[in-house]
Amino acid sequence: MDTPLRVAFAGFLHETNTFAPSPADREAFLLGGGYVPMTRGAAMLDAFQSVNLGMSGALSVADRQGWDVVPILWAGAIPSAPVTRDAFESIAEEIVEGIRNAGPLDGVFLDLHGAMVAEHLDDGEGEIARRVRAVVGPDVPVAAALDLHGNISKEFVDLVDVLVGFRTYPHVDMAATGANAAQRLGDIMRTGMRPAKAYRRMTYLVPIPFQSTDMAPADGLYAALEDLETNGAVSASLFMGFPAADIPDCGPAAIAFADTQEAADKAADHIAAAYEAAEADFDNLTYTPEDAVAEAARLVAAGGRGPVVIADTQDNPGAGGVSATTGMLRALINADVHNAAIGLIVDPHAAQAAHAAGQGATARFRIGGHPGLPDDAPVETLALVERLSDGKLHATGPYFGGTRLDLGPSACLLIGGVRVIVTSRIAQMADREMFRFAGIAPEDQAILVVKSSTHFRADFAPVSRAILVARAPGPMPFDPADLPFTRLRSGLRLSPNGPVFGNTRAKKTRTGPGGHTAGVQLHQADNQHGEKKC
Repeated sequence: MDTPLRVAFAGFLHETNTFAPSPADREAFLLGGGYVPMTRGAAMLDAFQSVNLGMSGALSVADRQGWDVVPILWAGAIPSAPVTRDAFESIAEEIVEGIRNAGPLDGVFLDLHGAMVAEHLDDGEGEIARRVRAVVGPDVPVAAALDLHGNISKEFVDLVDVLVGFRTYPHVDMAATGANAAQRLGDIMRTGMRPAKAYRRMTYLVPIPFQSTDMAPADGLYAALEDLETNGAVSASLFMGFPAADIPDCGPAAIAFADTQEAADKAADHIAAAYEAAEADFDNLTYTPEDAVAEAARLVAAGGRGPVVIADTQDNPGAGGVSATTGMLRALINADVHNAAIGLIVDPHAAQAAHAAGQGATARFRIGGHPGLPDDAPVETLALVERLSDGKLHATGPYFGGTRLDLGPSACLLIGGVRVIVTSRIAQMADREMFRFAGIAPEDQAILVVKSSTHFRADFAPVSRAILVARAPGPMPFDPADLPFTRLRSGLRLSPNGPVFGNTRAKKTRTGPGGHTAGVQLHQADNQHGEKKC
C-alpha cells in the first residue's frame, strides 16, 4: 500500500481596510466575527464540517484522497483596520512553528485572504508564505486558497506553487475554492510537476457593490475563467482587489497557471484584457438614504411580492464598517414607513438596556452612532422591546453556509413601524437567520435595510422584489476615489474611468485643510448631501 501523502493545513484570514477605525487584535481572531473562531490541531477537523470556508473544502479533499492530515491552526477576523503586530506575529509564529515541528511533509495547504495588512507590514500573505517557504524549503509544494478581493503581490505568487481565487461575490464558493486548491496541490504532489505561472496587474479599481458576480460585467469575466481552464490553463483567477487598502499592491490582478509558460501567459493576458475592456460597464445606480427609502416605499406601493432590500454599503462590516451608523435608521424613522426592519446595529449598551428593561417594556434608548463621522449621533427615542435573545444562531444561507454565530446579548426594538436589531457583537448581515433570531420574518417585511454591500444577495435576492444600494455616511466609502490614498502605485485609476493616482493626487490627499492629514471623515462629508449618483 502506498504511503499516504502528508500535508500540513493552516489558515490566517483578514481583509484589511487601512482607513477603518479599529485594528484586528488577537481577541478579534479568537472571536471570529462571522468566521469560525480560532481553532488549532485536531479540533479543526470538526470545526470545518459543513461550513462554507476554504479550509472546509480542502479538508474534504484530503479525506477523500486519504491524506495524512497535519492540522496546525486556523484564525480569521472580520475586516477592520490593520492587524496588530502582536496578533500577526503570535498567529504567524504558531503556524510556522507548527509546520516546523510537523516532521517530513509532502505539501502545505494555506487558507488565506489575500488582502491582509498588518501594522508593521503591507503584505501579510506574502510574509506568511515567505516564512513557511523558509521552513519547508524549495521542494515541498505550497498551495493557497484566496478571496476574490485579494490585493495580490508578485512576491506572494512567486513563493507558492499554485493558488486559486473565489469566483463568486457573494462568496458562495469558498469551500469549493479550497477544494480546488487542494486538488491542484494533490496533482503537484503526485506528479512532481510544478505548473508555470503568469501574473498581470490591471489599471482601475471598482466599487465593492458593483464587483458582484450576480451582475454584469463581473458575471461574464468570471464565467470566462472556466473556459480558460478547459483550453490550456491549470488554474485561472481574477482578483478584483480590495480597494480600501493604501498600499502599493492594492488593485486587481490576473493570475494563471499552466503546463507551459506560453499557455500561462496567454491565459493571464486574456483575463487582463477582458477586465480592461469592461471598465465602462462597471456602472450602476446608488441612492442617498432619503431617496433609497422613498424609492423602496414607491416600489412597495406598486405591488409585488417580497421585501425591497436596501444595502447600507458604506457601513458594511465586511469591508471595515462598524455596523452602527444611523443614517439609514434615521431615514426610515423620518419617512414614517411601516413593516420595515434594519440590522445589525452593533450597540452593546442599547442591547444591555433592552435586557434590563425586559421584553414587552417601553423605554428610552440611545441607539448606534459612530463618533468618527460628522453628524452620526445616536438615535435617541422611545422604543418597545419586542424580543430579547442571547445572540446565538445558526446561519444556514449560502454565504455563511452553516456557520454558528454568537452576537452576544441582542434585542429587537420597535420604533413606530421600524424594527431595529441591536447586538453586542459584530457580523455582516448576510443571512436571513440574522433577522429570524430576533423574531423578524424577513420575507414578510416591506423594507429591509442590511449592513452589507453584496454578500446579503446570496440569501436575500431570491425573496426580494428589488435591491437598492444606498450611500449613507459610513467608514467605508462606496467610491474608492473618495478615500485619501497616499501610497498606491502611480497611474492606478481610483474608480472606473475615474481619477488617476499620481504625484498630484497623492499630494492633495496627504494634507487636508490647514495642512493636517486628511482622514476618511473629510471625504465622507461629500457623500452626505448629494443626489443619486452612478
